[in-house]
Amino acid sequence: MGFDILCLGEAMVEFNQTRGADSDQYLRGFGGDTSNCAIAAARQGARTAYCTLLGRDPFGDLLLELWRREGVDTSTIGRREDAATAIYFVTHGEHGHTFTYYRKDSAASRMTPADLPGEVLEATSLLHVSGITLAVSPSMRDTAMTAIARMRKAGRQVSFDTNLRLKLWPLETARNAIHAALKLSDIALPSLEDATALSGLSEPAAILDYYRAMGIPLVLLKCGAEGVLVANADGRWRLPGHRVLTVDATGAGDCFDGAFLAELVRGAAPLDAACYANAAAALTTIGYGAVAPIPHRTAVDAFLRSTGRTAPEPF
Repeated sequence: MGFDILCLGEAMVEFNQTRGADSDQYLRGFGGDTSNCAIAAARQGARTAYCTLLGRDPFGDLLLELWRREGVDTSTIGRREDAATAIYFVTHGEHGHTFTYYRKDSAASRMTPADLPGEVLEATSLLHVSGITLAVSPSMRDTAMTAIARMRKAGRQVSFDTNLRLKLWPLETARNAIHAALKLSDIALPSLEDATALSGLSEPAAILDYYRAMGIPLVLLKCGAEGVLVANADGRWRLPGHRVLTVDATGAGDCFDGAFLAELVRGAAPLDAACYANAAAALTTIGYGAVAPIPHRTAVDAFLRSTGRTAPEPF
């Protein structure tokens, strides 16, 4: 059985400190960029699956429960007895929040190409991978690149979000690996901050040209509250951001990815899909956390009816 979208990467259980820096209480949640993308796509109605390895532990059970609750298929997820599911803590102090990860030698970091669901992969319309997927471990990187190669051979689409995390690997290593993956992708979904670090360029127009020159058919440059820039063979456009009462932008880029890809596999034109995803990403910033505020299709449609669809401006 194939799916509309298969997301590949590592998901984690989050423990977020509450009630200030001296608190000994933590709120449990979930993290993982490609997992967030899968949930966002599922909430828009796409047939979505997630591919990873989990430890055979309570945290792995929690993630499976999350995906099943969200309608994300879990048949492509494996469990390992000899490795744990990754977790991380968010603590808060006078200088802001700090992330502490416990993901070294995690179950997902031990993925190899042999763990890929070959027949399912090649029967799926689109594979989504990220820079974090590549950074988790060398074997996960090999797994992701093998998955990308299989999708290309099968004539399927690949989307890639740069999601640069320099705590995970040096910039030069990240640049080489991410750009190698992007050159094999149909859709690039970088943020302006990531693209500036990776390309050495600061002007959005130059960044779009840089990634289009790699041979990537469709580039969407996410610019946070300022909206998104879209470039393909037909031109370049700007979609201004929506003004909302933002309280937490965590996971907004992942929500954009999932909503955009869900619209695209439904048959929407790229600019229409970007308009929809632009609204979905804005809505996810009015709540706290990466998962809970991701809107469902009904909420996005209602928001677009109330605000009107943003007209793309040639850029």
